[in-house]
Amino acid sequence: MSPRHTTLRRALRRTTLVTTLAAAGLLTAAGSAFAHVTVHPDSYPKGATDGTLTFRVPNEEDNADTTQVQVFLPTDHPIPSVLVTPEPGWTAQVKTTKLKNPIKTDDGTINEAVAQITWTKGKIEPGQYQDFSVAFGQLPDNTDQLAFKTLQTYSDGKVVRWIEEPKTGQVEPENPAPVLKLTKADEAASAAPTAPRASSAATSDSTTRALGIAGLIAGVLGIGTAAIALYRSRSARP
Repeated sequence: MSPRHTTLRRALRRTTLVTTLAAAGLLTAAGSAFAHVTVHPDSYPKGATDGTLTFRVPNEEDNADTTQVQVFLPTDHPIPSVLVTPEPGWTAQVKTTKLKNPIKTDDGTINEAVAQITWTKGKIEPGQYQDFSVAFGQLPDNTDQLAFKTLQTYSDGKVVRWIEEPKTGQVEPENPAPVLKLTKADEAASAAPTAPRASSAATSDSTTRALGIAGLIAGVLGIGTAAIALYRSRSARP
């Protein structure tokens, strides 16, 4: 085999390897991006009133349905009241708890707050997700974020605990809890959320997908170019 043929074959192998790695990276990014339970929008102004939170729950199992979702609201920074949006096929139960430190408002003192919302009797099939929306009366104004620890139960008995709180500057935990950031009113005035929108993780996922697709296209073009060059080289042989 001539040195020219050897060089072309090596280039073709390298291009194929790059394309394979790009495809693997794209699939890995796509799989991990939708694996978390998330809250939308991902931020609200401190003390915001009469808003809506949507918990997006994807099914990450191949052979089991999600049959129960439990969202635990923080009681150290409580949300006094919520209204649950009816979801077809699902039944919602709201539990309240007595507050150790009652909340004083213009309308009086609040001694109870919502502690847990449980959705049952429905199912999320593999490859699907479900949005669960709740309207809140008022968010606390004395914290920078709220973590909504969530338990996701599958039809095979498996329970995934989304309860780990992400820490600033640290790697995201394996099972992160949905986190709502609370901003100062003046910081959020120009972009106050009025409807569920994609979280920052979803935006990052879109970027990752775009880069992965670009890598795949470049890889395919590279393989085609190398193949044509190899064919022409063989045709030119005496």
